[in-house]
Amino acid sequence: MIIYSDGNIHDIDHLIRVWTYAKTIGELEGIDANIQYILEVAAITHDIACPLCRVKYGNTNGKHQEEEGVPLVRTFLADCGIGAEQIDRIAYLVGHHHTFHDIQGIDYQILIEADYIANASENEYSRENVVNFMNRIMKTESGKRLARAVFCL
Repeated sequence: MIIYSDGNIHDIDHLIRVWTYAKTIGELEGIDANIQYILEVAAITHDIACPLCRVKYGNTNGKHQEEEGVPLVRTFLADCGIGAEQIDRIAYLVGHHHTFHDIQGIDYQILIEADYIANASENEYSRENVVNFMNRIMKTESGKRLARAVFCL
C-alpha cells in the first residue's frame, strides 16, 4: 500500500496510524486470530480508493471511498493468497469504513474506532467531537482507553 500510495505522505502516515491503532485495539480486546488478520488487512487497505477519488471526484469523500474501494481492494488482494471469504470480509469493511450505523462484527467496530482516532488526531477534531464519538459510537474498552490516552481525556 505504501507503493500504491504513490508518495502521498499523508496517505502513508494515515494507513500506518490506522493499522497501528486497529492492531493494538484488536490485540487488547483479545479477538480471534483470523478476525485480527482480516482487521489488519482492512486497516492497511481501507483508503485504497483515495488516489482514484482525488482524480475522479477531486476529493476523498467517504462515500466515494466506500464505493470505489470495494472493487479496488478485491483486485489488489486477488493474488495475495488470501481466501475468498477473507477477501469478501475485507472488501465489506473497506466498503463501510465511513458508515457508523449498523456496525456488524468486532472487526468492523475496531476499524471504525481506529480510523476515527487517526482522523481526529490528524485533523485536530475538537474535544467535544471526540467525546461525543466515544460516547455514541465507540464500543470497545480498549478503543476508548486508547482515545483517552491520545487526546488526554
